[in-house]
Amino acid sequence: MWEERNKQLYRAFEFKDFRDAFAFMTKVALIAEKMDHHPNWSNVYNKVEIFLCTHDAGDIITAKDEAMAKAIDKLL
Repeated sequence: MWEERNKQLYRAFEFKDFRDAFAFMTKVALIAEKMDHHPNWSNVYNKVEIFLCTHDAGDIITAKDEAMAKAIDKLL
């Protein structure tokens, strides 16, 4: 579930292994390019953390972030 942290939407994901985590990140990257909205994220082995905020709006949560979170959720 997405939660608000420091004016950002945050969610952690855990996968079976690095390969599955990286495949997920690749799919998210394609969504980000299509939406022209890129996440702050990190990956350590099978864990991916994503932070969404709109930099152009002063690093706050906007409808763009909510739309991207929904698109990411559809990948699961």
